[in-house]
Amino acid sequence: MDQILIALAGLMGAAGIVLAAAGAHGKPGTGLDNAGHLLLIHAAAVIAGVAAIRSGVILRPLGLIVLCGFVLGAALFAADVAARAYLGGRLFPFAAPTGGVILIISWLTLIAAALAALRTG
Repeated sequence: MDQILIALAGLMGAAGIVLAAAGAHGKPGTGLDNAGHLLLIHAAAVIAGVAAIRSGVILRPLGLIVLCGFVLGAALFAADVAARAYLGGRLFPFAAPTGGVILIISWLTLIAAALAALRTG
């Protein structure tokens, strides 16, 4: 699972660069640069999360949920912004807000994963 998450982080990083460039050069003012930055930040968070799980700093089961939430939430948000810019409509209703809520919940779950690892020693 760790390797899949790292591979997904690589995909998120590459897509983040593409969206940031598209926002700067191809479709300025459409939010693509923000979507790109969101992907890049969460790609780095996924890589750091895998390292934290492996070192025991966060509890593995909860940590994996957090990292999957980072991937899913960032993907939904960025895909919705890209769909608006290139297709003229949403990915599906409430896709970006759903992605944002998933990200918020994932960050809050990270707290629980860290505290749970602390309790298990």
